[in-house]
Amino acid sequence: MGIKMAESSSSPATSPARDDDIVLPDAPANHATNPPQPGVALEDLFGEDDEALEAELEFTSSHALPSSPPQTAPNSSSETVADAQQESYSDSALMKQFYSRFFPFRSLFQWLNHSPRPGPDFSNREFALTLHNDAYLRYQSYPNSDMLRKDIIRQNPSRFEIGPVYTTNPRDRKTLRKSSMFRPLSKEIVFDIDLTDYDDIRSCCEKANICSKCWAFATMAIKVVDVALRDDFGFEHIIWIYSGRRGVHAWISDKEARELDDDKRKAITGYFEVLKGGAQSGKRVNLKRPLHPHIVRSLDILKPYFQQVLADQEPFISQAGQARLLQLIPDKSLTDALARKWASSPDRPSARKWADIDSLAATGVSKSLDTKALMEAKQDILLEYTYPRLDVEVGKKRIHLLKSPFVVHPGTGRVCVPITAGGDMKRADSFDPFTVPKVTDLFREMDQFASTSEGQEQHENGFVEDGVTMRKLNDWEKTSLKPYVELFDGFVKTLLKSEMTRVKRERDEDGVTGTDGMEF
Repeated sequence: MGIKMAESSSSPATSPARDDDIVLPDAPANHATNPPQPGVALEDLFGEDDEALEAELEFTSSHALPSSPPQTAPNSSSETVADAQQESYSDSALMKQFYSRFFPFRSLFQWLNHSPRPGPDFSNREFALTLHNDAYLRYQSYPNSDMLRKDIIRQNPSRFEIGPVYTTNPRDRKTLRKSSMFRPLSKEIVFDIDLTDYDDIRSCCEKANICSKCWAFATMAIKVVDVALRDDFGFEHIIWIYSGRRGVHAWISDKEARELDDDKRKAITGYFEVLKGGAQSGKRVNLKRPLHPHIVRSLDILKPYFQQVLADQEPFISQAGQARLLQLIPDKSLTDALARKWASSPDRPSARKWADIDSLAATGVSKSLDTKALMEAKQDILLEYTYPRLDVEVGKKRIHLLKSPFVVHPGTGRVCVPITAGGDMKRADSFDPFTVPKVTDLFREMDQFASTSEGQEQHENGFVEDGVTMRKLNDWEKTSLKPYVELFDGFVKTLLKSEMTRVKRERDEDGVTGTDGMEF
């Protein structure tokens, strides 16, 4: 879950656990390194002509075209917490080098600022830093990407999180006459999906451990939620980020999404609440018929995965799993017949038990069988074992913070990279969390790059051809982080073009052009 904003004292605090919503104090602002940000300069408020703005956008997004998806390992093995902790990723010197050389600060700035030039969407944005001593710094803010980069390198957090855009600079909140004057204005809609929420149905792993079998639940969730956000709500700028260990985060950056109030956010998250109650409760899926088009579409997406779940997780092979399945079938005569059949074959695979339902029903073992009710019950069972399980609290309020893309997960060392954007589900299918680079991998890859003939040539002068011009080669381009940064840059470029089009349209509607046009 995210972290709830509250006014607090000035002493440092311990970083909270993921599942706690608690009041967190902020650390005192360091004005020596991060002076109070001035208001936006007058010249930054007025737009230039569209051709110049387009040129600026193209210049700042010169690496936007994504390359091929990262290669997926043919056979992914499980990764346990113990395996991940064999190598230390908490070394402060290592993280300082990572932020200095690999983190795409400029891309992050453009994404959150919605413009190549600094504006209040960025300068009034809250950042929260978790330091290596577990101090948690709230209400940090920066006027531009350079100041963000400088402070992140100086503070060297183990990770940092992104919060909302406020009515004023978060660092200046205590100077306001009334606390009500400091309030969140906008923030991306976010979703959090964690594989620990599938522990009652995944048998391959538990707690923080994952493998390729249970990662399928994350892929299912991305496919079901992404298409609904696009087709049912009309959102376009959606990117999915790997959490670095056992989950995924969705960020919806459309202006219409960013400006939604908490009630509307709650309604959107409620749209995806199909499962009710805990694992030990009764029937968890109770849908009205006829089914909503979203559910019909979700069933079509999830049906092929259900057979995979039956084979990989064997949810009905144990006595408890079998009893759960029988509990959800609405015909006693049929369930009695199934129980007798399975008693003689206790190790019968889950897929065979699922097929037995229809085969026994077809024999007429139940004279009062309602075939329509049985079909609906099977649909509900399929959804219980495949439908996305969202941490809905994260998306309900603007004040929640969520881990930034491209930070390093301190437990696994893996970078929180993009999975897919733009509705490209082929990338979601091919994404393998075990091929995501670890922070230690990046430095080894840098050394390997420098040792190659191509790398030596580019390394010597530090520049590479970019069309008809030359540009400096970024360090991340020399590593396996490259396709992920390119994917993110492509997403940001599309978002910026959309924002530019919106601004031009609003100018035209207001009858304002040229230097009289308000820029963001």
